[in-house]
Amino acid sequence: MLSGPKPEWLTFDCYGTLIQWDEGLLAAVNTILANHPASNIEPQTLIRVYDKHEYALETARPHKSFRSVAGEGLGLAMEELKLARSPDDIEVLTGSISRMPPFPEVVPALGALKAQGFKLCIISNTDDDIIAGNVAQLGGHIDRVVTAQQAGAYKPARQIFDFAHNALGVGRGDVVHICASPHLDLAAARDLGFRCIWIDRGTGRKPLPDYTPNAVFPALDDVPPFLRSTIWN
Repeated sequence: MLSGPKPEWLTFDCYGTLIQWDEGLLAAVNTILANHPASNIEPQTLIRVYDKHEYALETARPHKSFRSVAGEGLGLAMEELKLARSPDDIEVLTGSISRMPPFPEVVPALGALKAQGFKLCIISNTDDDIIAGNVAQLGGHIDRVVTAQQAGAYKPARQIFDFAHNALGVGRGDVVHICASPHLDLAAARDLGFRCIWIDRGTGRKPLPDYTPNAVFPALDDVPPFLRSTIWN
């Protein structure tokens, strides 16, 4: 359940919450592997190893752009799996992200939230130029975008959330965050204490054992009626 004041701003994770990240990443990896026909590597294996390296690079210092992180992470994953790599492979991945579309219910749901008077902000582990193509597909409903590039840090670090809240002129108790990522966004909600709705799209990502979000829904279109029925303090 949600309690506390009605938020002026709703903040969102982008990839996996609004944008079809898993589907887009799988398509990109399939294209990469098709360029290496002698390989017997399964797409999910490459994705798993890539995710490991991407996360390690995001937590390293100094901060690197997401384009660099994605490219280096893919290169390290392909090296670990003994796949030859080329600049074309990296471009397949990084170039595909901006074109990844929203989930079918997302644009109408964002419109419904705007109609209820909320302002909408994305907080995302990406670069400004990459996410621009995704935001352009969201019906003009997004009021603000905060990226890791702007904050100089990646989720779940508090730095990116503090940067976002300062940019919006709100405190942690004045927003509701809506996300699909347990190990990034739910971890930050647990550690920083902001209200959070988890969109569990059935991807197999597990909830954190030591944190319960304020609400859980399978898709974004459940959020507008839930917030409409919430009795705010």
